[in-house]
Amino acid sequence: MSGLIGKKIGMTSLFDDKGKNIPCTVLEVGPCVVTQVRTKAVDGYEALQLGFDDKAEKKVGKASEGHFKKANTSPKKKLVEFQNFEEELNLGDTITVEHFSEGDFVDVSGTSKGKGFQGVVKRHGFAGVGQATHGQHNRLRAPGSIGAASYPARVFKGMRMAGQMGNVKVKVPNLKVVKVVAEKNLLVVKGCVPGHKNAYVIVQK
Repeated sequence: MSGLIGKKIGMTSLFDDKGKNIPCTVLEVGPCVVTQVRTKAVDGYEALQLGFDDKAEKKVGKASEGHFKKANTSPKKKLVEFQNFEEELNLGDTITVEHFSEGDFVDVSGTSKGKGFQGVVKRHGFAGVGQATHGQHNRLRAPGSIGAASYPARVFKGMRMAGQMGNVKVKVPNLKVVKVVAEKNLLVVKGCVPGHKNAYVIVQK
């Protein structure tokens, strides 16, 4: 899937033609520079590596510096490979948000907000113990039994327990592009996307 790298700006809402209020996410998408062209002959597959968001020269190692010099561009913070671009693109070319148009459906992936170590009620939606009486005094949000004793005498793999929640890659498919503001590199999509404000996202179509 072809696409671009972007940044989550925040959420807002827009009214459609029928006066319905639509929750939207504003993304700053592109401009992305082609930093490497993968070919069948050399790499065994065809793809384009795109770079987004300038990085200070002093924070770049020698190997990366040469990589960006080859593409005749400034160092970039985020590099991602994309496939199946319809147009022919060469090293150093720039792709803007106009790659998308209103009415398109896009898949947006990013890293979700980290929630730290969470219990089973928040992490998996367990109900906890509903009653406050009948001898119950400290089991309100406890997980309950995690397996039987004599047989199978072990805890099954995948048992839902408390643990680290969030901070994982999440992909939200089929978000409708409501608006494209080319002069400001903005893409407005219907619905929400993973990540905090200013988090990097990958938009594919």
